[in-house]
Amino acid sequence: MEEKLAQTQCIWQQKKGILDDNGNFSAEKAKTFLPNSIGQIARPSENKKAKQMAEFTNTVQKYFVENTRLGIPVIFHEECLHGHAAPDATSFPQPIGLASTWNIELISQIFTLVAEETRVRGGHQALTPVLDLARDARWGRVEETYGEDPYLCSQMGLACVKAFQGPGPGIDKKHVASTLKHFAVHSKPESGTNCGPGNFSERVIREVFFPSFKTAIMEGKAMSVMASYNEIDGIPSHANKWLLNDILRKEWGL
Repeated sequence: MEEKLAQTQCIWQQKKGILDDNGNFSAEKAKTFLPNSIGQIARPSENKKAKQMAEFTNTVQKYFVENTRLGIPVIFHEECLHGHAAPDATSFPQPIGLASTWNIELISQIFTLVAEETRVRGGHQALTPVLDLARDARWGRVEETYGEDPYLCSQMGLACVKAFQGPGPGIDKKHVASTLKHFAVHSKPESGTNCGPGNFSERVIREVFFPSFKTAIMEGKAMSVMASYNEIDGIPSHANKWLLNDILRKEWGL
């Protein structure tokens, strides 16, 4: 059980536990800090250009595969909202700008490139697309969305997911797993405050906020979903059985 739990953990800000004073991977520290391996390491691109990131991820991967009991590979995830968020990577317009093109083929071309740029550096998973709807201009993350319309958001998100993940059924060496976010009702919080409650009827949630996620999962075969930071009817999304089990697993088959 101990190893199983270790495999589900993620390093985000705690990378110093596996790095030496120069920012390089330290096998000695890793042996002490993560003796049972690790599930994910977030943003290995931090402070690293393309070659440095590729060398870092290769070194880390080799260590954990060869020096832990189960030998399970590490997943490296990256932010890729409008390009791989890393030094010297290609940056495109924010999604709200991309959505204004109404050009599905363009979205596909852009994120096909983003996927390859991320993968060749060692990334496996992209924390994007954002499929929230821009329904409150006070909310501070409107630029991350594909607008206010459920259909447009659904089609843009579907193109994005397919571009990131490739033809399937698995992920080849030019693509990455796509992560849909933020599930659900994250973008129209009370008072426009990020992470504020999203208290709406089930009908509104299903007809307005669900379609973009449902399309990306059932048609795009998206491989992962990030729960939202808010709550619905007093239940945080990360602990919402209705959202995570009844909807995602039973209804949509994720």
